Amino acid sequence: MGVEEAVRSKSGESFIDVIVSPNAKKTEIAGYDAWRKRLSVKVAAKAKAGEANRALISFFASLFGVSKGDVNIVTGDNSREKTLRVRLPRDVVLEVIDREL
Repeated sequence: MGVEEAVRSKSGESFIDVIVSPNAKKTEIAGYDAWRKRLSVKVAAKAKAGEANRALISFFASLFGVSKGDVNIVTGDNSREKTLRVRLPRDVVLEVIDREL
């Protein structure tokens, strides 16, 4: 299966399960964690005062070409394991992620 397990769809929106590693050299999708069934994402910002969360939202908004308001964290605000909601269909989200990997 792979990456498809980390992306779900509901009502035309996509939900992406990620595990975040803050304080990295650069912000990027680092791969797929098959054990956790989550995308592994490195974030350059520190996990301090919501900086890493804001950087994560900005990164995915830029990646998908949508506004920051179209990407939000639905679970895991204070955790490395998060679920993001993106206002795009699942097939579009998977296509963009596949290009990044």
